[in-house]
Amino acid sequence: MESRSGPRTPAERLCYGTGAVLTLSGLAHLVVLAVDGGPWDGPVSWRKPVTFGLSFGLTLIAITWVTSYLRVGARLRTTLLVVFAVDCVVEVGGITLQAWRRVPSHLNMETAFDTAVSMTLAVGGGVLVMLLTVFAVASFRHRPAGPSGMPLALRSGFAILLVALVSGAAMIARGVVLTRTGHQEAAFHSTAPLKPLHGVSLHAVLVLPSLAWLLSRTPWSARTRQRILYAATGCYAAAVIGAGAWAVLTY
Repeated sequence: MESRSGPRTPAERLCYGTGAVLTLSGLAHLVVLAVDGGPWDGPVSWRKPVTFGLSFGLTLIAITWVTSYLRVGARLRTTLLVVFAVDCVVEVGGITLQAWRRVPSHLNMETAFDTAVSMTLAVGGGVLVMLLTVFAVASFRHRPAGPSGMPLALRSGFAILLVALVSGAAMIARGVVLTRTGHQEAAFHSTAPLKPLHGVSLHAVLVLPSLAWLLSRTPWSARTRQRILYAATGCYAAAVIGAGAWAVLTY
């Protein structure tokens, strides 16, 4: 997909390549799951390197692309993207390492090494929240560039992404509290109600701008494209609200 910034910069190429590698890692572990078997659910499962590899890979690619439409200084954007890429690698790497060791990756304080990995993932999650919040604020501070409908798609995508960040932080916070109070097993299962909300809201920043980009390639009028985008945004918001309601009812 095209950006507004012309040829890709070295930082963009790095981020796109890293995102592709993380995505391939997720797909490779899907093959491992098919061969090795094991449960899909639970704190020790091949599901984690699959879903985290795919999610982080696609999110890194999406953020690299959509931030080219934001009115952010080139140097600041480059710095944030490189840090984001490194953080994505650390997150997926830690989760994958623990999957191969057959131990939980998050909220695992059983040994000094497991605690170090778990805390690294938690700190990395905090860094991700800060970086993505900066981009989200930038999308609302100045009207994004791009074809008709892209500003709406970007702002809606980032607004919904903030829901994913809040729900992710809530999962970590609740799990840490339970772990530190001696309820390790309960901590592993405490994140389940919020996982659908976190997963659904995480990828709006890819889905909605992609739809805006595709619509800009059609011969339809700007008004028609805008109506379709409003409808898609409403449907996505409804899905997020539904996942949120399910989380409240099952928490």
